[in-house]
Amino acid sequence: VSSVYLFLPCWYMSSLISLSSTKPRSKKSIAKYFNTKGRYEEVNTYLREDILAVNTSILQPPSAQCREIHLTAIIRHGTRYPTAKSITEMQEFYNIVRHNASGEQSWLQEIQTQWTMWYTEDMDGRLVQKGVNDLKHLAVRLSKLFPSLISEKKLRGGLIKFITSSKHRCVNSTLSFKAGLTFTDTLFEHAVNDALMRFFDQCTRFVQEVDNNPSAVTEWDKFKEGPEMKRVEEKIADRLGVEYNLITQDMAEAAFYLCAYEFAIKAVNSPWCQLFDEDDAKIMEYEADLREFWKRGYGHDINSKSSCILFHDAFSRLDKAARQPVTEPVTVQIGHADTLLPLLTLLGFFNDSDALTSTNYATQTQRSFRTSHMMPYAANLLFVLYDCGGGDLRLQPLLNEKPVTFPGLDDQQNSMPLYQDVRNHYRHLLSGCDFETECRLLKHPAV
Repeated sequence: VSSVYLFLPCWYMSSLISLSSTKPRSKKSIAKYFNTKGRYEEVNTYLREDILAVNTSILQPPSAQCREIHLTAIIRHGTRYPTAKSITEMQEFYNIVRHNASGEQSWLQEIQTQWTMWYTEDMDGRLVQKGVNDLKHLAVRLSKLFPSLISEKKLRGGLIKFITSSKHRCVNSTLSFKAGLTFTDTLFEHAVNDALMRFFDQCTRFVQEVDNNPSAVTEWDKFKEGPEMKRVEEKIADRLGVEYNLITQDMAEAAFYLCAYEFAIKAVNSPWCQLFDEDDAKIMEYEADLREFWKRGYGHDINSKSSCILFHDAFSRLDKAARQPVTEPVTVQIGHADTLLPLLTLLGFFNDSDALTSTNYATQTQRSFRTSHMMPYAANLLFVLYDCGGGDLRLQPLLNEKPVTFPGLDDQQNSMPLYQDVRNHYRHLLSGCDFETECRLLKHPAV
């Protein structure tokens, strides 16, 4: 047994036992297409073998003198239950299958005679036990990657600052992260800040022009009515032996979620997954990506600009640490996929040459904008500031524990550019990108 296991909290040893007895029998070919409902282990597959595995060799400062002095971590909450709206649709689809489907397939028999609808509306997006473990395990891995910054000692010394969205799943994810660093039940403070972690709710222009505006997602709507989705719906109907008109786009999505949530929450290959082959799953993933692209990503400028407040918050922390002495070495901020995606977009990550539209599915198979890769449960964006001596400050970004390079930043031999170069690269945002200004509704002149 590796020596690290001797120092692990008892919750981890028990989770090891429970995981070993429920090894996922996943239809692996489709698990990697579950978009924002995907497991973190589908993005970092080595974690399937050892959930605490880290590769310290990914951290390659330009010199041995470099030491990390500050870390800001922006993290999505862990695995959660479906929302009440999704549960209602899943129930509706389950009723169709139970009462209308016919066939001798063993998986269909299993759904109709053994599977029970165990999701209830009061679950409504709450954190599940797997989600608790997601954040505990992440905390342990980050403490192994950055032992001088993240540790129980630093936690007890009040040197790790926690900020969370007010949503139950985020608060509980915050508590779970802390629990990954300590053996005790000591309560450590955290701040609830929706202005920062749920900025999208408070950006009036975004809410009115995109979130509550059906015309903002026209391409998504067209794709849902298009030939690719129709084919998926017909294949589901054929597999169930039901009339085509029973399987709407909402029902196809409910079926996909029944498969995805069973795998994410219980690590089992649900019989619901038999309703999809890999081609179907790719189309379902693209449908979800279209929605995210137009509602949170590059589809509309205000999507990314709504995250200006979080962008400035991160850089103000980095600026403060750069001036030294460092008084706040670690900040952990826990929010949502809707928190991270606009910020990644603002920074220029995953920007394909062509926009995602309703008609270019076939040419987008190699797109970088894939929420399955970017935004699984417990997705995280880290900014790590290094002091390499003599005023040489470096900034390393990591996404889901992998070093990434700032898009468009020249001279990146490694993923640790000079901090001043990063500031220069984003100077247009640092000097502008004012949340209040961007989110003010534009007054259109009367015609």
